[in-house]
Amino acid sequence: MTAARVVLLRHGVTDWNDGGRFQGHADVPLNEEGRAQAAAAAERLVGAGITRVFASDLSRANETARIVAARCGLAVDADPRLREVNVGSWSGLTMDEVGRIEPDFWPALQEGRDFRRSPEGESATEAGRRVALAVMDHAEAAADDEVVLAVGHGLSLRVGALLLMGLEYSHARLFRGLSNCHWTVLEPGDEYWRLRTYNAGAE
Repeated sequence: MTAARVVLLRHGVTDWNDGGRFQGHADVPLNEEGRAQAAAAAERLVGAGITRVFASDLSRANETARIVAARCGLAVDADPRLREVNVGSWSGLTMDEVGRIEPDFWPALQEGRDFRRSPEGESATEAGRRVALAVMDHAEAAADDEVVLAVGHGLSLRVGALLLMGLEYSHARLFRGLSNCHWTVLEPGDEYWRLRTYNAGAE
């Protein structure tokens, strides 16, 4: 059995999002705007037929999931595999600050090359693989008519979705980043998953 659809939802905004700071595995909470975004997303998603909700264990994603799940009358199961890319010592830094300490940062982004986010961190592909595996596990555990919601983080969800569709990280720059509390809808397939909706939101 495999779910009919999977919805990948990015968490609501945080103060570090507003400040343009790398979050990674830092447990930065939603701010009030982020909670309002989650409530607005819940009003849109309540009619999507969602039957199961899974979320990263980081509070910004888990709280977003709980707000949506409560509106749908569901519980939330935490899965650490849905976390954002681990950025190690870059946590809390801005892109400009990282660019000053890592000369290849901006060229790699512009050229579409994947790279390790700090010496202690992950590559986007590594994070995307664990997200994709988590999403596949949850989808395969669902009945054929179910809709699974996975709540996580911008980059790891985007790359995970690409990998499920059979695309590599180099294609990531063809897709704009997932906005806060926006979602992507995928249809599971035998070999590759299909994209139904990308970066939909409540506005």
